[in-house]
Amino acid sequence: MSTPATNANIARHLALMAAALPGTSALKIPRGRTRAGDIDYLALSFAELDAEVAAWSARLATAGVQRGDRTLVMVRQGLPLIASVFALFRLGAVPVVIDPGMGLKSFLACVTRSRPRALVGIPFARLVSHVFQSAFSTIEVRVAASNSLTARLTNPKSKTQEPKFETAACAADELAAILFTSGSTGAPKGVCYQHGMFEAQVRLIRDTYAIKPGEIDLPLLPIFALFNPALGMTTIVPEIDPRRPAEVDPAKIVQAIRQENVTNSFGSPTLWLKISDHCLRQNITLPSLRRVLCAGAPVPAMLWRNSRAFLSRGQLHSPYGATEALPIASVSADDMASASGRGACVGQPVREIKIKIIALADAPIATLAEARELPPGEIGEIIVRGPVVTKTYDALPDATAAAKIVDGTEVWHRMGDCGYLDADGCLWFCGRKAERVETASGTLHTEPCERVFRAHPLTTRCALIGLGPRGQQRPALVMELNLPDSRACRTLARELRALALKHTETASIKTFYFHPHFPVDVRHNAKIHRLTLAQWAVTAKGYESDPKR
Repeated sequence: MSTPATNANIARHLALMAAALPGTSALKIPRGRTRAGDIDYLALSFAELDAEVAAWSARLATAGVQRGDRTLVMVRQGLPLIASVFALFRLGAVPVVIDPGMGLKSFLACVTRSRPRALVGIPFARLVSHVFQSAFSTIEVRVAASNSLTARLTNPKSKTQEPKFETAACAADELAAILFTSGSTGAPKGVCYQHGMFEAQVRLIRDTYAIKPGEIDLPLLPIFALFNPALGMTTIVPEIDPRRPAEVDPAKIVQAIRQENVTNSFGSPTLWLKISDHCLRQNITLPSLRRVLCAGAPVPAMLWRNSRAFLSRGQLHSPYGATEALPIASVSADDMASASGRGACVGQPVREIKIKIIALADAPIATLAEARELPPGEIGEIIVRGPVVTKTYDALPDATAAAKIVDGTEVWHRMGDCGYLDADGCLWFCGRKAERVETASGTLHTEPCERVFRAHPLTTRCALIGLGPRGQQRPALVMELNLPDSRACRTLARELRALALKHTETASIKTFYFHPHFPVDVRHNAKIHRLTLAQWAVTAKGYESDPKR
């Protein structure tokens, strides 16, 4: 195997862990319940997972997958996802990972654009590839996915020796994978990851959160399990449907955390609100958890407060970033105790990351010299630079030009978010740039406005939207609530208007809508599709209110 000094391939970490911690559990997959009611897990050690990856490498190589081949991965979470992706890394192939929950039309468009040569998939995925032949026209190799390729999992007494594969020696700037964005404010885009970027992500995540080998992780977003073999963490596969994460049973998550002494977990605010509510109702604490990483949307104030009750020996953290750049900044419950400002505090930049705020612009910015940097306290567009910042989108030169700023040999990524840096260098998120509301009298940002209305006791989720052409937009607020009749709507609208008048940011908001179920992203079930709500509001009934009348 190549040494780390000459090889940036993240797959090498698994073999290192297999040598250092051969008997330690690497992966546990739920397969039912015991008679006592405990979760029954199929467990693989790091040595066994390494053997499983070797078996996958052999199957892929035999089928014709070669170094550099773009390979569409359509497998189930847990063992098939981790083993197939690490096997592709080991061969020097390029996994292409697309969120299946984005909808068939968007999914097929992503497949067409990424032009994969190979497909690793469950039977349904392979069937889809034949039905929609035009999107999958570049596929030359199809590899069947299964739960296990090593005999020891079905026959523990088997001593079958799996073939050993050299981990391909990959340079830091070599293409490693293509991971697609969720498309929450536009069409999904394939993000080109280089091997050195994955290496930097592992380093920054480990150092920022003081993660140690031997810890136990319950990742509520399946793709985050891919970091665990490199971090030396045991992965507990959660009982959750990644296509419908909001339907998770929090009792099952809590049982897994307590039974397996989970120390770390990543999930969206929506999921952790459900878990938090369950813990508070049942008077449950989770003493094994050292940290919960909560991201995908701003963490509600209620979750920050409640986390102190159920995380009796740990702390809630919120890492800030995106598919194109992660992690960028991080904030903890302790930090939030003294934070005060507009928007959502997302913390100090993590080590090796630089953040600037520039004047808002919708057009491409070719070089940093063309951008106007803003002083502390002024809201603008967030741009970031560092070893985890990706440089291009796949086959989308216009999107790359719109999102990247060249600075000599470095590249800054435009996060597509608005925010500001305070006097202490702490970053505050104020909303997506595409979702800002531009009125005749100024610009309104979603987070500073919505936090005012989240103080109302009936609010679960709310969304600022703009009606009309940009520059002359009329601001309005949509609340996620199913009210019984127009009278109830008018009453609540008056209460919300009275709340709006107490704050400068919201004083101009006079129109209110009520929507029973917000459109949100599938990946986190937390990012509200505000532009979709604005389209809905064109024909929906709104309630204008003046509490003085």
